[in-house]
Amino acid sequence: MKHRIFSVCLLLGLLLPADAALKTRNVFLITTDGLRWQEVFTGAEEALLDDKAATGNPERMKQLFWKPTPEERRKALLPFFWSEIAAHGQLYGNRLKGSEARVTNGKNFSYPGYNEFLTGAADPRIDSNAARPNPNTNVFEWLHAMPKYRGKVAAVVNWNVIPWILNTPRSQLPAWSGYLPPAGAPVIAAPQIVENISQDITPIFSSMTFDAITHHVALDYVAKHRPRAFYLAFGETDEWAHEGKYDRYLVTARRVDRFIRDLWETCQSIPQYRDKTTFIITTDHGRGAGPDEWKSHGEKIAGSENTWIAVIGPDTPPLGERERCCPVAAGQIASTVAMFLGEDFWQLNPRTAMPMIEAIDLRGTMKPTSHHEHQH
Repeated sequence: MKHRIFSVCLLLGLLLPADAALKTRNVFLITTDGLRWQEVFTGAEEALLDDKAATGNPERMKQLFWKPTPEERRKALLPFFWSEIAAHGQLYGNRLKGSEARVTNGKNFSYPGYNEFLTGAADPRIDSNAARPNPNTNVFEWLHAMPKYRGKVAAVVNWNVIPWILNTPRSQLPAWSGYLPPAGAPVIAAPQIVENISQDITPIFSSMTFDAITHHVALDYVAKHRPRAFYLAFGETDEWAHEGKYDRYLVTARRVDRFIRDLWETCQSIPQYRDKTTFIITTDHGRGAGPDEWKSHGEKIAGSENTWIAVIGPDTPPLGERERCCPVAAGQIASTVAMFLGEDFWQLNPRTAMPMIEAIDLRGTMKPTSHHEHQH
């Protein structure tokens, strides 16, 4: 506890003089459910590409995703990550290079993971994916309660449980999931044509909307309402992995990368957002390894606690892929969202994780000349 108090005081000492100098005025948290760190940092896995049970057309998938080196493969899979974010932001979680990112809830599945990164702490009471109101306060709810953010916080998600995780009836946080919302919760109106397509398209997943529909609802909401704190959740990566469809998992991951690029470019075209917006991108859990366990995750699946986090914005030093440094945890994301807005969410609860300090240049003095500087 003494260490925590000292750390908070030190952080406040850094933050308070620099608050006015922060360039970030808007923060977008973006997640894609169950995307493994292995694909993020090394691209497509050859053994799974060659597995016809997982990849219906290995030759075609290899044309799209197989390259001689991990660096080429990951760029083929996630071109925005490995061009824009690697050049101008930071990526954490490549365990092959000594960078650790993980969830700490011990469950290693969705509701506990979403709760952890949205509220800043794991909660052992959350032990299922059932659609139940979250007893914990999340960072978007906390921001939404402040007069200066009222009406400027929202969520567009595609898993029907996330509005419960956000406890939208209590928080009154506007949200859209494509499903009937919890009673008493405010609802974002999607464009009518998107709503029609969402209702008319043949469903594949019982509790998840297609990522493409979610993406277009998000673009429309940002263009019309200009939120300052925004949560966007994609989910097909997890669904296709559970189905054992490695080819569709890869195609979906690349589309999510394109959707994030589209949203970034949209923000750069709007004066409110241009050079004033930080994106934090992550996932809710990892997955196992090998021909069978890559499909699964959970407390019995080795390695499924391992995740990744990417950050890009005007206050983030451009250190690219982090190596041999700064382990990070999902619980730090909530405080990091608030920190970029100059707010101190980490004081809400003594269990709330501290922000990712290395992801923000608090004084505007960090001017690294290589990816290996300032790695503590």
